[in-house]
Amino acid sequence: MPRFKIYTTLKEFEALKEPAQKSGMDIKFEAVSAENVNAPDNTYDVITACQCFWYFDHKIVMPELKRMLKPDGRLLLLYMAWLPFEDEITGKSEEIILKHNPDWSSSGETRKPMYVPDEYNEFFDITYREEFDVRIPFTRESWHGRMRACRGVAAAMSEETLALWDKEHRKMLEGYPESFEILHYIAMAELTLK
Repeated sequence: MPRFKIYTTLKEFEALKEPAQKSGMDIKFEAVSAENVNAPDNTYDVITACQCFWYFDHKIVMPELKRMLKPDGRLLLLYMAWLPFEDEITGKSEEIILKHNPDWSSSGETRKPMYVPDEYNEFFDITYREEFDVRIPFTRESWHGRMRACRGVAAAMSEETLALWDKEHRKMLEGYPESFEILHYIAMAELTLK
């Protein structure tokens, strides 16, 4: 059995697999939904979930995570978001998204502790929590790509609306240096099996 097993999205699958193999890392990759992971009982010391955690069906996933973890196993949760009320570029980017997609529900992020649904209390204790800020470097093009990838843009807009957003967002970015940093906060929580 490989030393590590990573479950990932189909989109990330090949991008992660090739460099790991070239480096000689003993990792098995599988692309499956969290609700359908078929790992043996008591297999993992640690399971991590980053960003994707919000989309789980927690009533299904929580007992599966418990089952797959070894005694004293840990579940590490991580969430990262930009701060539009504190970062000028982010704030302007969100304004443009909302202009073209007023129904976008993920705007206006503020700092908060990592949310852990009540379903986890039966089998896990929260043993550590932390929130902290980071500044992440971007270029105009990489930030534009990051904004386009958010679910309020490419996944939610018609081709016509997306073209309008694209033009307006690129124009806004012309007023900033080629490279800059975007303020984000990170919230994390460590849950330990009871």
